[in-house]
Parts: sequence; structure tokens; C-alpha cells
Amino acid sequence: MKKSIVFTAIFALCFTLSADIFAADTEVAVYADESYPPYSYKEDGEIRGIYTEILRKAFSRMEGYTVRIKAVPWKNGLKKLEKGDGFALYPPYYLNRERPYIWPYSLPILEEKVVLFCTQDVLASPRPEWPEDYYGLTIGNNAGFQFGGDKFWKAVKEGKIKVDEVKGNEKNLLKLGLRRVDCYMNDRLSVLWELKRLKAAGKYDEGGKHAKISEGVTISIEQGFLGFTDRDNGKFSYKDDFVKKFNRVIYEMRKTGELQKMVREKFGGPQ
Repeated sequence: MKKSIVFTAIFALCFTLSADIFAADTEVAVYADESYPPYSYKEDGEIRGIYTEILRKAFSRMEGYTVRIKAVPWKNGLKKLEKGDGFALYPPYYLNRERPYIWPYSLPILEEKVVLFCTQDVLASPRPEWPEDYYGLTIGNNAGFQFGGDKFWKAVKEGKIKVDEVKGNEKNLLKLGLRRVDCYMNDRLSVLWELKRLKAAGKYDEGGKHAKISEGVTISIEQGFLGFTDRDNGKFSYKDDFVKKFNRVIYEMRKTGELQKMVREKFGGPQ
């Protein structure tokens, strides 16, 4: 009888250990902007960019999770979070009033400088005041992006400024080069990276078919986050744990200088 009890206990213990050893990680899908180089973009069927590199490394260090990154158009990603169908998306800025369906936000991942690029003739005279010095102009913007600030969007609503939205840097820069918009606002490094790529590919003939572009006023300094849906109604029961573990890893990457090193290696110098 005693042997039977001991055998049963050992069998139960082995079963428990086996279950722990072979327990599958929770599979999580995280969405990424497919058209925001050099931060997050799709190329040759692969999702690339500095955010992607940082997040892949962070996800690999999060015990209990297997994370798949899916590239989507930015507006589609936002819609998934708004409906509660998508778990998380990168890299939104903190716009809680405009996007109340995104909560919580992770610790900030990167800092981005949003500036205005215009054709040289538009900036022939100084235009230091944003947005007042740009009344009467048409400003290009990435579809779904909320740059510019409250005063800018108020001016748009009042008809003092026009906004023209298309998806991605390439389309916006080509429209700017063809003078179909007067200026284009976006992250500085993202615009410069894309303009360099277009010139190298022979798609942007600056000074020829396309206008020369100059950097104008700085609109804002923003931070990019991993944003989570607030509309899932408990569907993603692991969300709190995931956020805590992700934040812990990002904090450690910052503390040790690893994250900063990745940025320097990507851009060839400090951001």
C-alpha cells in the first residue's frame, strides 16, 4: 500500500514537472507600421527598422511569450486597436485625447524630432512661427498620423491651412517634389532616410523634375511607444503581465546603454 502511494506521488510530481517543462508560451501578435522607414517598414516581405530590431530583442527576453510581428498599414493597425481586435501596435506617439482606445502605453522607446520640409521657394522668406506662417499653404501628412498640434488642426478646421494625406514617406515626398503640396511634416530622420533612398534609386531628380527641398521649422519632439488596446474587454487576459515584462526589459536596455548603442549603430551617430 505504501509503495502504491509513493509511486503515485512520484508519478504526479513527474507529470507536474513535465507540464512545466513543455508548457507552451503564450502566442502574441503585435502590429507594426509597414511604411515608416527607417523606424518600421516592410521590405522584400520582411518587417524591418530600428523599432523592429529593438522590439524583437526585447520580446526574445520576455519569459512566457512568443511574439509574432505583423506589418500593416498604419490606419489599419489603429483600427484594430480601436475595435479591440489587435493587442498592440508600434510606434504610436502619446495622443491619449485623440486615441482614447490606446491604453496603456509602454515606456518610451525612442525620441523623434518632427519637422517641416518644404520646397525652397516656399522657404525663400523666413517662416519661423508654426503654424501661423504657413496659413494658405497645403501641408502633406502621412495618413493616420496626428502631427502638428492643436493650433495647427484648429487652423485646418477653419480653412486657414489645407492638409493632403497619402500613405508613406515616398508618396508624400514625391508629391512635395512635384509641388502638389507646399510642405510635408514628419520625423526628421525618417524623411532624410527616404529622400536619400529615392535619390539613389533615381526616383527623385532634385533640381530637375523635382523641386529642391529644405528643412524648415521644428514642430515637436515626440516619443514612440508600444501602444496597447483598451477595447478588448478582457480578451487579452495576459496584457498586464506582458506590459510589465516588456517595460522591465526596455528599462534594462536603456540602463545598460544597449538601446542607445543600437540607435547609434543604425544611424551612424547620436539621434
